Amino acid sequence: MADADSAPDLPRRAFLRHTTAGAAALGVGTASEVSAVPATDTPFMKQSAELRRELVACLGGEWPASCPLDPQPRETMQKEGYRIESLTYQVETGDRVPALLLVPDGVDEATPAAAIAVWHQHNGEYHLGKSEPAGLAGSPMHHTGVALAREGYVVLCPDALCFEERQDPTKRLRGGHYERFEFLRYVVEGRCMAWKNILDMRRAIDYLASLPEVDEGRLGCYGHSMGSTHTWLLGPHEPRLKALVGNCCLPTYAAIHDKKLLHCFPNFVPGWQRFGDTPEMAALIAPRALHLNLGEDDAGSPIDHAREGVRRIAAAYRDAGVPDQFTHYIQDRTGHVLSPEMWAKTRAFFAKHLA
Repeated sequence: MADADSAPDLPRRAFLRHTTAGAAALGVGTASEVSAVPATDTPFMKQSAELRRELVACLGGEWPASCPLDPQPRETMQKEGYRIESLTYQVETGDRVPALLLVPDGVDEATPAAAIAVWHQHNGEYHLGKSEPAGLAGSPMHHTGVALAREGYVVLCPDALCFEERQDPTKRLRGGHYERFEFLRYVVEGRCMAWKNILDMRRAIDYLASLPEVDEGRLGCYGHSMGSTHTWLLGPHEPRLKALVGNCCLPTYAAIHDKKLLHCFPNFVPGWQRFGDTPEMAALIAPRALHLNLGEDDAGSPIDHAREGVRRIAAAYRDAGVPDQFTHYIQDRTGHVLSPEMWAKTRAFFAKHLA
């Protein structure tokens, strides 16, 4: 680990935030230090805490203690109204995640901004990851990181395991074959891919919270498709997130089994059906703000099952005493897309909860 004398160009507060000891000194929790949502004496929160413990056990057990982030800059691209910083940071010892950080012009340590992590989609496009939401590749519909940066948010777009720069480094396995390999590798270790995805995303939040340009009290996340799955997977284990949006993905196990769906590997958490379904995972985000967009004709989230899932999440938020903190929007005659109406709901949600 580097010491302060080896990084004279990094402001002291920013440097300290990149180290475990420094984070503690600054009151910035690392992933391992904030894994437990503060308990209360209400019956709902006691039940939620117990369910969260069961969920962590099903995922594969507690995450390891945080290693230093050790962020390494690569290049900076100036765009109109914002800049993109290419970098990597460490999520586990020896395991680095490539990411793109979008910083609006005028945002700095003196004028920090709210920040949003954007989890990219799957779509079978393993050559794409962070670059799509960052506006450098892929569909303009999903250049959401750029859109949020233009709204004034600091945005982090990392690669998920098996995508873009995190494909098989040996090049022996391509695309879905490598994803299947990684999923099975974690299974035989007694974990699942969702466990690894959550670990990596929690470290992304560590990185955002460490930045001097970021108001660490105003953090959110957004994702479409697999990115939506990642949103409600992460939410129960990351209390620093004040506002979470998932777009077009709430597949329940009931729907998967009923419709014989072959879905993304991160959806599958071994043993969880003893305690609930995917809506019960999402409900553990309560009492923090959650919004879900769904398309009525989205075959990946069969709508009858999704409507029932939304009802159960809403009931949990009512039991938590915060019914207004959960909202959803189901668009008629709409499939697996980010429509203008869905994006308007997303923008308004973040404007309300990250103000």
